[in-house]
Amino acid sequence: MSLAPRLDLRQSQSLVMTPQLQQAIKLLALSNLEIEGVIAEEVEKNPLLETAPAADDAPVVAPEAPSATREEPAGADELVMAGEAAGEALDVDIAAERFDDGPSDGGASLGPAGGSVSSGEMPDLDAFADTRAESLADHLLAQAGTAFAANDLFIAQHLIDHIDEAGYLQVRPLEVAQRLGVPLAQVEAVLSTIQTFDPTGVGARDLAECLALQAKEVDRYDPCMARLIDNLDLLARGELSRLKRLCHVDDEDMADMIRELRGYDPKPGCRFGGEVAPAVVPDVYVTRGAKGWNVEINGATLPRVLINRRYHAELAAGAQDKASKAWLGDQLASANWLVKALDQRQRTIIRVATELVRQQEAFFLHGVSHLRPLTLSRIAEAIDMHESTVSRVTSNKYLSCARGLFELKYFFTSAIQSADGGDAVSAEAVKSAIRALIANEGAKILSDDTLVELLNAKGFDIARRTVAKYREAMGIGSSVQRRRARALAG
Repeated sequence: MSLAPRLDLRQSQSLVMTPQLQQAIKLLALSNLEIEGVIAEEVEKNPLLETAPAADDAPVVAPEAPSATREEPAGADELVMAGEAAGEALDVDIAAERFDDGPSDGGASLGPAGGSVSSGEMPDLDAFADTRAESLADHLLAQAGTAFAANDLFIAQHLIDHIDEAGYLQVRPLEVAQRLGVPLAQVEAVLSTIQTFDPTGVGARDLAECLALQAKEVDRYDPCMARLIDNLDLLARGELSRLKRLCHVDDEDMADMIRELRGYDPKPGCRFGGEVAPAVVPDVYVTRGAKGWNVEINGATLPRVLINRRYHAELAAGAQDKASKAWLGDQLASANWLVKALDQRQRTIIRVATELVRQQEAFFLHGVSHLRPLTLSRIAEAIDMHESTVSRVTSNKYLSCARGLFELKYFFTSAIQSADGGDAVSAEAVKSAIRALIANEGAKILSDDTLVELLNAKGFDIARRTVAKYREAMGIGSSVQRRRARALAG
């Protein structure tokens, strides 16, 4: 074997992702609200880009009767396919790939055409939120300012900082004493005063202490109530006979004490203002027309991106040196690519959503009990796209229809075989049937075995362990737990 240096020519295939291709892939997985942030960032960086309100006269709408053989505009999948080796998945590690600074696509599209809701501009739901609601911390600090002074006020502020939104203290007094270098007795005295603040029960370290503080406030903390609060685990398990022996009370007194406990607030801090949860905005609207289903993009949250050709001409006329011309060319190419990528993203979403509606038409007509088993690969095969592209399109996006607001991932469920040999049914349909049976079980609590028999009678071939798994996933207790809960409610 020769050890001398030599030159060899080798031919190989590899996936080379340009920065533009990387951007097109990332845009697919973003929701409309996230796209709005990306557009704002790009407009700030690129002087040739500008935004305009969504055009009501040019919505991106799928036809009522889509044809599988109709020529579709090039979608984002075609953008990706240019850099994809045959048979390779698009779910690649972008950070590990090589990037090529080749020329970008200079598309002449004027931007994504945003569809609008037929009823006009949607109301601003955030306007109904009370942004001036006082937080729990502010409420407690205001009371501490009148109850403490000097060092005690400093300790109180530190304790209040460690009270969560529910009103519970999340730090031990010993830790506070060691951290601040003060006696433990002083910290406990300050905490005792905080526990007298409004709302009653704030500053407690656990549920038992929270309920005890509220019982003391209404002068109901007698020895019997104290024993009941100390044994909340027995109450949760429904062991009323044992509780009556521990508390030395009869049935009437025990029922009265339980009613008293139910009147207390286990999370006293939640009545004060916290962070307002953002409203979920649909990305796709589905409505039923005279001849079929209408699928359109929600353009209310998505501004149109335009390229200012006049400003580009002015800059080009003034550019003299080579560096300025190269910079201007890069900005124009980047703007063209972004506009084209956004437009093709919209069309790709429409294609996927339209096929999803076609596959799950029974759900839109009759409800969750008619939801069919569906996989990403089935949608991808129907619209001639890659499965990973469909996965990105259905991530973090919501569909609004007459039956409510659903995440696109909701329509992809596993299959449950039919007991009578018919078509398989969706796991969500089985969950809906279980929920309905338990909701209407009446005086007789249904065990998991009984649920299996009833489901088999409905045509669902399902095992007992699967029923238990679905029941627990929906947060429904076992038959024993539901029986105890009913006994406590009685």
